[in-house]
Amino acid sequence: MMREQSYEFLKNIVNTPSPSGYEYRAQAVFREYTAQFADEVHTDVLGNSYAVINPDGYPRVMLSGHVDEIGFVVHYISDEGFLYFRPVGGHDSIVPVGQRVYIHTKHGPVLGVIGRKAIHMLSEEERRKKPELSDLWIDIGASSKKEAEEQVRLGDPVTYVYDFQPLRGELVTARGFDNKMGCFVVAEALRLLSERRSELKAAVYAVSTVQEEVGLRGARTIAHEIAPQVAVTVDVGHSTDHPGVDKKKHGDHVIGKGAVICRGSHVNPLVFEMLVDTAVEKEIPYQIEVAGGGTGTDNDVIQLARSGVATGLVSVPIRYMHAPCEILHLGDLENTVRLLAEFTLKVHAGINWTPIG
Repeated sequence: MMREQSYEFLKNIVNTPSPSGYEYRAQAVFREYTAQFADEVHTDVLGNSYAVINPDGYPRVMLSGHVDEIGFVVHYISDEGFLYFRPVGGHDSIVPVGQRVYIHTKHGPVLGVIGRKAIHMLSEEERRKKPELSDLWIDIGASSKKEAEEQVRLGDPVTYVYDFQPLRGELVTARGFDNKMGCFVVAEALRLLSERRSELKAAVYAVSTVQEEVGLRGARTIAHEIAPQVAVTVDVGHSTDHPGVDKKKHGDHVIGKGAVICRGSHVNPLVFEMLVDTAVEKEIPYQIEVAGGGTGTDNDVIQLARSGVATGLVSVPIRYMHAPCEILHLGDLENTVRLLAEFTLKVHAGINWTPIG
């Protein structure tokens, strides 16, 4: 079973709204938790937060997960008081229809419902097509633009009304595991490392990055600031253990069978091998995914920081990514935490990360 304080931290950070560009509430959760065991805790002007132990060590190891989630933002209020919105991050437009949402205002959350014409009113052609997000609106029960504007401002962020819930066994569901669970993993790895300081040679930076869903932006700036020699990104990955997925196209990655270690052109081969060797040595379950090109994660920009960084990518498999009901396995989280901590303990100044064959 997961440690009680860790479980509460996971629930808290996942339930705290953090659409890209509006991450500050979740970042406060991250900083408050890591301050209990870190030597230093910082936030930069873009909104990245990071906690450090052994700051005088070498080399610098950066463990990162992005804290931003997908969401929406209010961009127009009609004369009738309906709110129109734009996406923050990537959405399947069939998902929002009929969902309850919170508009996060300076006075607190305002409940709304995403509306569309009822099926009875749709033409045959409309029934056959997916709706566009521009065809949808948010109804907060206002009767006029003036009444709506008394509660909501243009630019207010929006998230689904879903929170963390247990399913069966160690399976849990929530909105925003992508990728607040990555911030959980790097914070927990830092906590484990803080308990084994005598074994630690590297300086370790656990980073909660911002704006990944809108262009890998936070990772780019924080990697330049920290200038790590080694970095491991933690993000979600697609499980392929549910109906409708072709494993010949997407690989074989199963919830509950451990972290997924990436191998490919955007990953340092020595970091990959050390991650695998660590998993084998410490009997930590793992799986492998292959990326022929870009991974679509913060790894890709961290690798290019300054004169280059030796990077690795470790994913936690989830079902239903970018939906309000993502599912993951708590055991996978804990095993990913162990993998990162044990890997970091192996890092020392004598390692040459240059892939010279």
